[in-house]
Amino acid sequence: MKNVKFTVLGGDLRNIKLANMISYDQYKINIYGFNKAEFETGIEESADLKLAIDESDVIIGPIPCSNDNETLNAPFHQEKIFMNEIFKIMSKNQIFIAGRISDKITNLAEVYNIYSIDILEREEMAVLNAIPTAEGAIQIAMEEIPITLHDSKVLILGFGRIGKILAKMLKGLGADVYVEARKYSDLAWIKSYGYKKVALTETGSYISEMDVIFNTIPHLILDAGLLAKLKKESLIIDLASKPGGVDFEKAGEIGIKVIWALSLPGKVAPTTAAKFLKDTIYNIIEELGV
Repeated sequence: MKNVKFTVLGGDLRNIKLANMISYDQYKINIYGFNKAEFETGIEESADLKLAIDESDVIIGPIPCSNDNETLNAPFHQEKIFMNEIFKIMSKNQIFIAGRISDKITNLAEVYNIYSIDILEREEMAVLNAIPTAEGAIQIAMEEIPITLHDSKVLILGFGRIGKILAKMLKGLGADVYVEARKYSDLAWIKSYGYKKVALTETGSYISEMDVIFNTIPHLILDAGLLAKLKKESLIIDLASKPGGVDFEKAGEIGIKVIWALSLPGKVAPTTAAKFLKDTIYNIIEELGV
């Protein structure tokens, strides 16, 4: 992949760090969507979107790719960048890589005959991305609760990648870790790791004891019934992607504090998150023989 050329389009601090890293690796790189940002390597932004894309083999978008299914997620850019304009400029020989690409945008790419890859569907990326997510969630909890996590009762909803890493970290801090899961196989693993297992149907029996609840399930789980059982001083940290797993309106009505902590890797550890992105992108390119 020595002669591969890259373009980084929009995104948060992760993509700024990523562009710098690719530049340090001596690859040709263009950027666009960052007219309010600075780059360590002195990369200059392309004059327009077409120039940024035309000379590249791999177009790297942000995580998430879009917040509205119409425009690129580009918080460091003053103007809107429309997804259909990106795909219209791209050729079928180029690859579009971004994170959390919606079905609508995937279908749009297919209409323009563009090969798109959701980097968060790569197992190595998803697992590594869970590390800064878990650390960020713990950082939030430490800043928000008036007690130590040591000896506190914490409930993790879901035993996926983030749930597994988060449970391990919290156990290491001395927290009393409860983990909810639906599958019997997950409940068996939870027990084997020394955590307290909570079946989905038993959540209501335990939730009133919890100091902190970490949700990783991206659909409504903490509904009005479960929220009503919480202590008023309990903290909920929702790590799930949209639409989240909490009835936010009901939580506000009854005075339960909820923090919806989206995109934590880019906020708490952008350099590490960028390194994970770069390594995964290089893996993709090697596999595709670009």
